Amino acid sequence: MRRFRITVNGKVFEVEAEELDATEPQAPASAPKVADRPAPPPEPKAAPSPVAPRVEAASGKAGGTLVEAPLPGMVLDVKVAAGQSVEEGQVLVILEAMKMENEIIAPRAGAVTQVAVEKGSSVAVGDLLVVLS
Repeated sequence: MRRFRITVNGKVFEVEAEELDATEPQAPASAPKVADRPAPPPEPKAAPSPVAPRVEAASGKAGGTLVEAPLPGMVLDVKVAAGQSVEEGQVLVILEAMKMENEIIAPRAGAVTQVAVEKGSSVAVGDLLVVLS
């Protein structure tokens, strides 16, 4: 047995080590205890799927389809104006949420009857963005 003095992060440890002869068969090192093993890194989570706008049929005289904010954020850009015709899937509003730009798209083809937000405004979940007829 050989004795060694080892300093780790300013702490002094005295250890004993046995020198093995190269001709002797070496026993496999015992596996460290579970508590001694470092925790495995967390597995990356799958990217969230794109958020579709919440769409509800408007009631009352106006009729049409309400396109509401699916998540809270700030309006970066409004891509349509009242009276404009849009196709299904066309970008209506770009909403920044959690430092990501989210395109709010038209759920169906129609005409824009109302734009309820403007660039720079903040919205909460369910706030009205656009009304389509």
